[in-house]
Amino acid sequence: MPTEAAATSAVAGPAETRVFGIRHHGPGSARSLALALARFRPDAILIEGPSDADPLVGYIAAEGMSPPVALLAYQPDSPAKAAFWPFATFSPEWVALRYAAEHGVTAGFCDLPASICLAVEEEPGDRTDPLGILADAAGYDDAERWWDAIVESASDADIFAAVNEAMGALREHAEHLDDAAAALEAAAEESDSAVPVEGSGTTEDELFSAATARITVDAHTLRREAHMRQVMRKALKDGARRLAVVCGAWHAPALEGKLGPAVADARLLKGLPKGKATLTWVPWTHSRLASSSGYGAGITSPGWYHHLFTETEQPIARWLTRVAGTLRAHDLPVSSAHIIESVRLAETLATLRERPLAGLSEVTEATRSVLCDGDETLLRLVSTELVVGEALGTVPDGTPTVPLEADLRAQIKTLRLKQQALERTVDLDLRTDGGLARSRLLHRLRLLGIGWGRLTDSQVRNTGTFRETWTLRWRPELAIAIVEASRWGTTLQSAAEAKILDIAQDPDATVGKVASALEEALLAELGGATDRLIRRLESVAALDHDVTHLMSALPGLLRIARYGDVRGTDSAALTRVADSLLLRSCAGLPGAVTGLDADAAAALRAHIDAVHLALSARDDEWATGTWLHTLETLADRDDVNGGIVGRAVRLLCDAERIGGEESGRRLSAALSVGRTAPDKAAWIDGFLGGRGLLLVHDRNLLSLIDNWLRGLDEDQFLPTLPLLRRTFGAFESGERQAIGQAVRHGAPTVSTTGGAGYDTTRGALAMATAAEILGVAR
Repeated sequence: MPTEAAATSAVAGPAETRVFGIRHHGPGSARSLALALARFRPDAILIEGPSDADPLVGYIAAEGMSPPVALLAYQPDSPAKAAFWPFATFSPEWVALRYAAEHGVTAGFCDLPASICLAVEEEPGDRTDPLGILADAAGYDDAERWWDAIVESASDADIFAAVNEAMGALREHAEHLDDAAAALEAAAEESDSAVPVEGSGTTEDELFSAATARITVDAHTLRREAHMRQVMRKALKDGARRLAVVCGAWHAPALEGKLGPAVADARLLKGLPKGKATLTWVPWTHSRLASSSGYGAGITSPGWYHHLFTETEQPIARWLTRVAGTLRAHDLPVSSAHIIESVRLAETLATLRERPLAGLSEVTEATRSVLCDGDETLLRLVSTELVVGEALGTVPDGTPTVPLEADLRAQIKTLRLKQQALERTVDLDLRTDGGLARSRLLHRLRLLGIGWGRLTDSQVRNTGTFRETWTLRWRPELAIAIVEASRWGTTLQSAAEAKILDIAQDPDATVGKVASALEEALLAELGGATDRLIRRLESVAALDHDVTHLMSALPGLLRIARYGDVRGTDSAALTRVADSLLLRSCAGLPGAVTGLDADAAAALRAHIDAVHLALSARDDEWATGTWLHTLETLADRDDVNGGIVGRAVRLLCDAERIGGEESGRRLSAALSVGRTAPDKAAWIDGFLGGRGLLLVHDRNLLSLIDNWLRGLDEDQFLPTLPLLRRTFGAFESGERQAIGQAVRHGAPTVSTTGGAGYDTTRGALAMATAAEILGVAR
């Protein structure tokens, strides 16, 4: 059966072409275009977009296609080289595509192919802002506000003739980019030499001339328009009788009227680079349509534009009702009276400004004044959640894609996960099959660099490892990450295994790096890579003599070995490797602590803490005994950095290998004559280790430190102060207050060095400040 458009064209006269100059992602343009297409009844439609995307037009009417979506083009051998062409529900281009699908009209794209766009090293783009120039001429300081007032707030099928005429007037004054410098220089010379007529001011013609001095058309734009004309010629040659061309308004004057000979356009297009390009549809978001995202054709208010396009009845009242609902969702008091008053204010402002309908500026002012009580913070909340908004489109399951993405889609569907543009937190219980499977998927994606989710701290109190908390947010650019990751394999499991093995096989891989790869593989349940990673870890560990590398790998291995039963992991091999690393670490640690400066000692102390904590959780008598014996060796040495010795004593004290009396004796010895003040402070820092309750409960240790501190003279106190401040500053505020109270009610705090040479008045002020900080001031 012939389509309605085909039947019309059969009885029509000569071929007719109409060019509809639109504003990308403009709801007013979209509504006007829908009216204009219904009136024109074309039998072929050409749309600004990559011409090699024509095979994808058939997916427009498929089930599951819901904007915002985007055409994605990428080079198969270099997926990072990619480009997007976004479409929203309110995009005129999308309206044209939907019209073609619903009326059986041939539709296609007419811009330069993506294969050329991706091959061009630099794409200058238009330097001219035609809307800004027209807004200036109309007396507006904001191009968005001018376009919103003239076009977006009304629907008129005849608006395109006026828009094309305005753009044509601008194009008459345009200079090619090669001549732009000379044109600007000439305009500047004319401006300097011009003498204004006394009393006349600046005329509109002079203003327009000054504005058009900024207009340039670069070579890339000329090539794009040449290609559009070539595609138009082909469409007419193929039999189109009523051809509609939907393009950016700036290009409309170059496509209207007679197309002229094709030789000149062919000459412009000759020699353009061309490579391979793969195209598909991908989901998009409203926030990525916003100009704030860096999108060159972006708009400031995609959420508002979507509302204008979809809500044709009482759009202002419905919008302000949504604003009120958003504020209420954040526990802010907004009543029906507020909504009524804000609608009245918005409509009154529109009347005073002679606008047919309140625009974004009017509803924003009404929102600020009535619903937000002048609070800019609340207004920014409304702007983020509604004016810009967030919506994630969908594409049909049959859309062309790489096998890796097909596997991801299938798993997302099976696990009942949702790709959402807004952040949401998901708690996974690893004791259930569903929770474990979701965790496995997210870990595999993270390993492949597809950052859909990130691990976060759980808000649920638990002490086990059977729970994971993820923050999920789907972003459009993840489509490129999926394509890039597809080089590792056709499924998520095979790709993750290939990548993790590649990381581990790096000749420069350390024990810690291989151990981290092994931990990630176990979390992602990559059984095909686990055995090879364990063998790789054993070989790397056998050749690595750096104790810090060995110790950095231990905590992860011990953690996996202990909790392997949660994920069904065979921990026997891991335990064997961990025991080997522990023996080598214990053997090498006494030699590694010699001759360390303060920074190196602090780094090694962090490794000692991590290993000790992991061994305590493991609760293995042999491993714990071996480790504590090594710490006893460190604690008895006097040629080691005080921070490490103090930490060894503290850990032995916690393990009840050293009693309170012995730890006090060691502290007293560390603070005795013969050691430097900074070394004594380091010993204290290592011993206390950010846990001030020890001093609260053991008054003997507190007295030793207090007496030592009061006995320091000025030359000793000044270099000691920074480290002591760091030590005590790490205590909780309650611990600091308790220490202050203990000192206050303990021994007298009179200095033993005498008061000669000291300003007692200034000292009293300092003591009062210190007492207030400690929380003991009266």
